[in-house]
Amino acid sequence: MIIGYDAKRIVRNTTGLGSYGRTLVNDIIRLNRGMRLNLYAPDKGRDNLREQILSAPGLSFCYPKDCYLPFDKAIWRTHGIVKDLKKDGVQLYHGLSGELPWGIHKSGIRSVVTIHDLIFLRYPEFYNWIDAKIYAWKFRHTIRQADHIIAISECTKRDIMEYGHIDGSRISVIYQSCAPRFDSFPDAGQQERVRMLYGLPKRFILNVGTIERRKNVLLAVKALTELPEDMSLVIVGRQTSYTNEVLEYISTHGLSHRVFLLHGVPDDHLPALYAQAEVFVYPSVYEGFGIPIIEAVSCGLPVVACTGSCLEEAGGPDCLYVASDDDEAMAGAILQVVRGAEGREERVRRSQEYIRRFEGNDVAAQVVDLYHSLL
Repeated sequence: MIIGYDAKRIVRNTTGLGSYGRTLVNDIIRLNRGMRLNLYAPDKGRDNLREQILSAPGLSFCYPKDCYLPFDKAIWRTHGIVKDLKKDGVQLYHGLSGELPWGIHKSGIRSVVTIHDLIFLRYPEFYNWIDAKIYAWKFRHTIRQADHIIAISECTKRDIMEYGHIDGSRISVIYQSCAPRFDSFPDAGQQERVRMLYGLPKRFILNVGTIERRKNVLLAVKALTELPEDMSLVIVGRQTSYTNEVLEYISTHGLSHRVFLLHGVPDDHLPALYAQAEVFVYPSVYEGFGIPIIEAVSCGLPVVACTGSCLEEAGGPDCLYVASDDDEAMAGAILQVVRGAEGREERVRRSQEYIRRFEGNDVAAQVVDLYHSLL
């Protein structure tokens, strides 16, 4: 089999869609099913991201010829790529980030698309108006073309059926897996180097994710006012305009010495950050899945997240969940799982058993089995 992939996010995005693509492709490589994998990207992107893909016989990165301007690259990705797929003998094309090129359904090439979330339809207020409209149009165009759809959670599948008005038989739920770097516990030396590099406090709660309104990290900051003075909050993620609102609250409530905002943190530093934290918080209003919860549990952390989307599905029954506007409940939940709290270790153990369903090669095997069924 010759499988083509939309690799734009693989070579450009550090987290989110990029992590999904890199993890899935590497897991498929490890399966060693003898397939040829062609990764199609508009350019080489970032060396450090592209080089995270494992070297393997039959794996190739493919780029457009004579496309130098951003507009030309965008046109190739949405239209011109189909010609290259046919020339290269691709039998099935997988859109890893919710998009498929125009004309794929008329080309004779089978297609699969992974839909991560439909937040732009359910909560359009979190997006620029025109962006939400474009994303909605792309979604409806894509589901008309796709032979099959992968949803990364039952929550996302329900949203696809509701907003796309399609039958559930066209959708398979195949969960996202956690990158292997979170499987091994960093040693004391690694942890100390990361602690010194970022000036981490002795005791801290951790949050990982873009600092944007939908991610709702201000809830965790507010909860900090009701927690012991020696407990800090470390927030890791790209900053947006919402960060200013968070900083204003921190300043006016005298929390500057207890809140640490880190951005540009390399992926290989994250396991050491998780290992030193006491609790992981993920107060997002809505998610398609919530991979940071899986990462945190893999690293032995209890999790406090919010109700209302897929986070209970990601974390399982032994994580704690509160309403996305209830800072008192979040503070109370955190106190239930700090070090020394009764039942903390058992809660973490059961959560780790739960997330085994998301282990990498099982996920990759399901995806490859889907490819075979379509061909």
